[in-house]
Amino acid sequence: MASKTKVPVREQDPKVRATNFEEVCYGYNEEEAMQEAQRCLNCKNPRCVQGCPVSINIPDFINEVKNGNFEEAAKIIAKSSSLPAVCGRVCPQESQCEGKCVLGIKGEPVSIGKLERFVADWSRKHKIDLSGNIEKNGIKVAIIGSGPSGLACAGDLAKLGYDVTIFEAFHKAGGVLTYGIPEFRLPKSEVVDYEVNSIKDLGVKIETNVVVGRTITIEEMFEDEGFKAVFIGSGAGLPSFMGIPGENANGVLSANEFLTRVNLMKAYRDDYDTPIRVGNKVAVVGGGNVAMDAARTALRLGAESHIVYRRSEEELPARVEEVHHAKEEGIQFDLLTNPKEIHVDENGNVCGMTCVRMELGEPDASGRRRPVEIEGSDFDLDVDMVIMSLGTKPNPLIASTTDGLDINKRRCIVADEDGLTSLEGVYAGGDTVTGAATVISAMGAGRTAAAAMDKYLREKYL
Repeated sequence: MASKTKVPVREQDPKVRATNFEEVCYGYNEEEAMQEAQRCLNCKNPRCVQGCPVSINIPDFINEVKNGNFEEAAKIIAKSSSLPAVCGRVCPQESQCEGKCVLGIKGEPVSIGKLERFVADWSRKHKIDLSGNIEKNGIKVAIIGSGPSGLACAGDLAKLGYDVTIFEAFHKAGGVLTYGIPEFRLPKSEVVDYEVNSIKDLGVKIETNVVVGRTITIEEMFEDEGFKAVFIGSGAGLPSFMGIPGENANGVLSANEFLTRVNLMKAYRDDYDTPIRVGNKVAVVGGGNVAMDAARTALRLGAESHIVYRRSEEELPARVEEVHHAKEEGIQFDLLTNPKEIHVDENGNVCGMTCVRMELGEPDASGRRRPVEIEGSDFDLDVDMVIMSLGTKPNPLIASTTDGLDINKRRCIVADEDGLTSLEGVYAGGDTVTGAATVISAMGAGRTAAAAMDKYLREKYL
């Protein structure tokens, strides 16, 4: 009979970790992983696989973990996922694979994410080569963006024998994994760099500091560089703001900029001189994972940190684990609260924020109850820095420099279920199509597009 509760995961003490950028969660050791794997019922119709956007054979890999065959488990995962150590850490497993696990009906689901992380970390530590033998076909394919969708697409196409080049706008590969998610959730050199290098080991070339639409256009990729297909996985890096008075003050910035300075440009480290200003009391406006990341980062940089969110805790879009960690660390939650105006002192700096209390009305299009202002409930919040975490949109640069590439009213690239855009041989996936979403859904889109590109290229060139 399977235990009703998960094997607990060891974590850094909240008081200690709130002062450092080391990883919060330690993960399972071999004994703990094998013990947790024994809880899996190995269902004949595994609903967990249906819940995984990249369709990992979850029961099979868990069965290998149960028997101590960790290398075999790594090989099973590698068939479906190019970034297992990333996904094991940042996927919303509770609403995907684990959300479908039958053990979750009467107890806790199998800790699939933590087991995936264990296998990935074990194979990294033991330097397991998962690249396999690849027969090259000589056909050139370009990938725009080295985030989750681009890396997943590149990995699959490389395994199929294509000559793949990724073009990355920043000076470092990884996309949101590198600039967006903090070190304490996703270690950069240990995890992200390793998994990017694993993609390179498949023969994928990565060219950094290439801004597609400026340095080179998609048309030039086809006509001058000899690429036969292009995948656009350029993400959604354009921040949104509220449009309230005072939003242009010094000390108001997007979560995107704040996290990029800290994560990509290492502002938290003394041996880097990246400028970053952190207030004594910081309000992060928003309730998603990015808002939690920004609030927890500000806390680690010495601020009193608040989440200001217009709905209640039940509607917070962030992962339950992230909210739990934030609370443990001392982040304060000002819920059912919405900013109306940011106050600015004579030097142009933030010196406070007027907010209004909200109540929840009828459900809106998203299915969540719509927040409504409570008249006369205005109050001032004493803050000296405001970080806006209200979602992001795709940068319009690629669409505006590519004739015939259709976008919708949200500026997202229009693509069918296989990732095909309005242009022949041009595919797209991830946040540039859906708007800001999850790492794993972007990877799923990258894999789907890779399969469609392979079919198209075989029919046309092979």
